Amino acid sequence: MLSFIFPGQGSQYAGMGKDLADQFAVARQTFEEADEALGFGLSRLCFEGPEDDLKLTENTQPAILAASVAALRVLRQERDLTPAFVAGHSLGEYSALVCAGGLSFADALRTVRLRGQFMQQAVPVGVGAMAAIIGLDAPDVQSVCAAACGAEIVSPANFNSPGQVVIAGHAAAVERAIELARGKGAKRALPLPVSAPFHCPLMVPAGERLAEVLATLEYGTLQVPVVTNVEARANQLSERIAELLVTQVSAPVRWEESVEYMVDQGVSRFIEIGPGKVLAGLVKRIAKGVEVGNLEDCAGLQKI
Repeated sequence: MLSFIFPGQGSQYAGMGKDLADQFAVARQTFEEADEALGFGLSRLCFEGPEDDLKLTENTQPAILAASVAALRVLRQERDLTPAFVAGHSLGEYSALVCAGGLSFADALRTVRLRGQFMQQAVPVGVGAMAAIIGLDAPDVQSVCAAACGAEIVSPANFNSPGQVVIAGHAAAVERAIELARGKGAKRALPLPVSAPFHCPLMVPAGERLAEVLATLEYGTLQVPVVTNVEARANQLSERIAELLVTQVSAPVRWEESVEYMVDQGVSRFIEIGPGKVLAGLVKRIAKGVEVGNLEDCAGLQKI
């Protein structure tokens, strides 16, 4: 069995999608659709940068989505592959929903641009922070966060793979958690260069604003089960899409469990579709022996 997986924020780079757009009309058309849906030159930002503009959350999210959907459409045109499941990391869940038929591409683009704005505006710059904790298991990281909180918030944000957990919350609480994690024997505990503390309770106001947007959308029948970040289980009910996406903003990404679930269901092949190879690397660490590929350019397509 096969799964398509889609990357989230942090995988962006100037030049993403250009190789496929140069070679395939369907990819060029995808970026043209994105430009039209958003009313500005997202394609140029993807292809040329500048990196500083591409790193702005409200630009990063639709840019990665567009590059992922362009790659998906090329894959569908050039290879006869049908996934048993789809999943995405944070933002990537929107790409997965487009793949599964639950969201239109245009609606997803407009929604993730607003999502990026809402997430950035929820916490003033400098108030929140995130950090990667390497070398501690999930229960230890949870206990570190509990001890570091005080009157503030710090909690696990991404359960990425064995021994790799990202935490998020108030900047001072995250700094305390870093020191405690080092004291517990973490191999590394380092702040991440992000503009907001994603996937923690400080994002609840962003989720409330996102809920208003999601309530206006139409949702299609899911043709493929979507393994969600919130539950690490398959959802195939279109009426649950909005609630799960709202919860996702302030809840941890349960990526390790999601991959384990798919493997338990019989998935033995994963293809990461979109910029970068972050998820492919995580899958290799989570599930030994599975086949993993990625498609972000023409070379990746040739290997699939």
